[in-house]
Amino acid sequence: MKKKILICGASGFIGRNLFETLSKRNDLDVWGTYLTEKFSDNPNIIRVDLTQKEEVIRATKDFDIIIQAAAVTSGAKDIIERPYIHITDNLIMNSLIFQAAYDNHIKQVIFFSCTVMYPSSKLPVKEKDLDLNSEMYEKYFGAGWTKVYMEKLCEFYSRLGRTKFTVIRHSNIYGPYDKYDLEKSHVFAATIMKIMNAKDNKIVVWGAGIEERDLLYVSDLMDFVELVLEKQDYSFDLFNVGLGIAISVDSLVKKIISLSGKNLAIEYDKTKPTIATKLVLDISKAKEKFGWKPKISLDEGIKKTLDWYSKNILKSI
Repeated sequence: MKKKILICGASGFIGRNLFETLSKRNDLDVWGTYLTEKFSDNPNIIRVDLTQKEEVIRATKDFDIIIQAAAVTSGAKDIIERPYIHITDNLIMNSLIFQAAYDNHIKQVIFFSCTVMYPSSKLPVKEKDLDLNSEMYEKYFGAGWTKVYMEKLCEFYSRLGRTKFTVIRHSNIYGPYDKYDLEKSHVFAATIMKIMNAKDNKIVVWGAGIEERDLLYVSDLMDFVELVLEKQDYSFDLFNVGLGIAISVDSLVKKIISLSGKNLAIEYDKTKPTIATKLVLDISKAKEKFGWKPKISLDEGIKKTLDWYSKNILKSI
């Protein structure tokens, strides 16, 4: 008997990668939701407004597993100038999905959190290092506490005993189907766009390049999800999932330029919005629990992404 899986947000970056990855398996019956952009004619992709209670209840019936990858996301500009956009819809959709999962007797839920709740740190941070009594980074205050609340909501429903929940605090993910939009993308996708579309032999990087990020290629995240589906046996658990290595934006930009084969000058615009934090994840728990570790190095991931971008984005411009 195939397990029936619903991927909420299957048209997004992580959701689309999940849909394509899991659909290749013969033991799974994979479905996905979208709101505005149906990326395939596959009949298993259905339109659902996840902020509407009746639609969520109806859409989540008769599934074994829900993977919640739907979210309102954006880049540094919105986080700084319009931080509230991450709050309301994300709270509503996750509250509705988690309750519907419980009410509809879903066996397992996987929720993608993030790492904005962690303080800036030069040392790798473990899951238990999050101190809820400490002040959260100012620019992440709204998004960070929203994510923490949603994680606690997962734990709450898991304690009711009907559905097991797994929370994934992933680092910055990159790769195919990322949000290649300068206004809304994270640093990696924005850098790929700028380099591949560079004119006048230079690119402009927002900020001073001192920020440090833990970057994980999307297929490694997919591998972790598959391990959770197969091996997660607790009613609730939470994991850091990242490369476990940090790189500065300055070094990242230079690395991508080098691997692209281009000869570009770099100009830093310190008037543009950036979030000057440093973060690297301790991923030892994921390794110990599931034997998971990243397979794709940063250099290999950059090459894969440059190739995908050239074949799928540049050729359509």
